[in-house]
Amino acid sequence: MLLGLSLLYVGAVLFLNGIWLLGRIGDKEIWVINIFSGIITFLIAMQLAFGANADANSIKGAALTLLFSFTYFWVAINRFNGADGRGLGWFSLFVSITAIPVAIQTLQSATSSWGIWFGLSWTAWSFLWFLFFLLLAMQKPIAKLTGVVTVAAGLFTGWLPGFLLLDGILK
Repeated sequence: MLLGLSLLYVGAVLFLNGIWLLGRIGDKEIWVINIFSGIITFLIAMQLAFGANADANSIKGAALTLLFSFTYFWVAINRFNGADGRGLGWFSLFVSITAIPVAIQTLQSATSSWGIWFGLSWTAWSFLWFLFFLLLAMQKPIAKLTGVVTVAAGLFTGWLPGFLLLDGILK
């Protein structure tokens, strides 16, 4: 259930951040969903890392979840401090590279359609973080492309699987 909760808000924040990149939400407003989603994913990561049933797998899940949390917090903070995002861009490259072996491992160990979907989601997230690296650190003019990919990732790697997990359709 924690994965469903996390993915639901990953979907929300990615969808809205994509809309923001497309110019439909203002800088002074987008921080709200980033802080909220950062808090939700942070709390889930803490439960995974330090909860009564914490083990190697849950601690790995916590570490990976914190990559999302930190990204959302950094986006929100940049809206307050007026930073150009280059630091976030370089962090995005680090996360993109980190997500590649996670995607491969997830796909290699997949025994169900959900496992394949989750592995493909990690592939999509790696690509998305790489786009943010190009947009922010390398200052490539790809805001519209990044916005469209972010909206799609929000819907298909976050909201939909999160909703289906919470509804009990996926297990």
